[in-house]
Amino acid sequence: MSSPYPEDTKDVKVDRADSPFGAPTLENSPTAPNADVQISARPPLDYSSLGAFARSVWRRFVSLWTKRFILSLLAGQLVSLCITCTNVTTQELVNRNWDLPTTQTFFLYFSLFVIYTPYTIYQYGFVGWLKMIYKDGWKYIILAACDVEGNFLVVKAYEYTTLLSCMLLDAWAIPVCLLFCYIYMRPKYHWTQLLGVVICVGGLGMLVASDEITDKDWPALNRAKGDIFMLVGASLYGFTNATEEFFVRRSPLYEVVGQLGMWGVIINGIQAAGLEHKLMVTATWDGATIGLLIAYTAAMFILYTVAPILYRMASSAYYNLSLLSSDFYGLLFGLFLFHYSVYWLYFPAFAVVILGLIIYFWHATPEEQGKIEPHAPEYVNHRGGTNIVVGQV
Repeated sequence: MSSPYPEDTKDVKVDRADSPFGAPTLENSPTAPNADVQISARPPLDYSSLGAFARSVWRRFVSLWTKRFILSLLAGQLVSLCITCTNVTTQELVNRNWDLPTTQTFFLYFSLFVIYTPYTIYQYGFVGWLKMIYKDGWKYIILAACDVEGNFLVVKAYEYTTLLSCMLLDAWAIPVCLLFCYIYMRPKYHWTQLLGVVICVGGLGMLVASDEITDKDWPALNRAKGDIFMLVGASLYGFTNATEEFFVRRSPLYEVVGQLGMWGVIINGIQAAGLEHKLMVTATWDGATIGLLIAYTAAMFILYTVAPILYRMASSAYYNLSLLSSDFYGLLFGLFLFHYSVYWLYFPAFAVVILGLIIYFWHATPEEQGKIEPHAPEYVNHRGGTNIVVGQV
């Protein structure tokens, strides 16, 4: 049986700290004493003359394009495209009298559970899997609960406030994610990374302006309520992204995603039964609705599978910045599905977001965002056995 995350099949068995809420000091981590970490520094800039400066800038630019950075950039745009797909399918479901946001995400968590949990049991053994739930399950319950409620509150916010508010307030997840990444992993943010964040948010502002100019907004039913929902939902997004990054840097990906799916099914199922059981009866269940649900679930499954890999290759903050380009992909979908008109500002806005993603790693490297040392817990008889530590992605 092959692993969906082959780099995790060689995990070393090491004991884990009891709490995920303190910054870890793992052996050979960037913050550990006498760490033996190979990090390729960027070529220095030469200010001795204009020609020397131009050549050093070019060398710095060329040094950005490592395999890891290119894959991070592409993975970020893939998850951004997936977000766009989920937005489009959700809008189509609402248009077809199917407005069950909690029930809709139940199929996502169920698919994560049935794919990744059996493989975790295969690797750990059933008894080892139960021990993992007993000892570490509480962390995943918190992660899943925040993820479920974040999804729910963001969807509900769109019902009460304006599109402009939703797009702007959703970006609140970025500083929240940066904060919790600092709490967990103590990365040293360079000023060029903060500049990259500002540039990406500037690109978002241009996209928002494009939507306003082309009159895509709608009136708010209860703006204060909707804005609060969006702020809380975005905060939960930032927290869950940073927390999941902390977990996947220290644990096998299939364990983390499988546990997120398992507890998400339980929490989401209880909430759907309590809030939407009456609407389930009156909603339209036909072939088109089922097809849209399959498309939504497939897009979300890809997103939840690729996101933790991106957390390892770059960071959860980079993941959130990558999502800012989703409105541009929404335009491309809208051209074919909803006959949107093309406004010129969309294209420079998309270019600004991509520029910000490049500037983010202008000085810092993806490798400097944190050491990747996933390992099975010491109480599990892992099928890989052995003392092989998995290296960087």
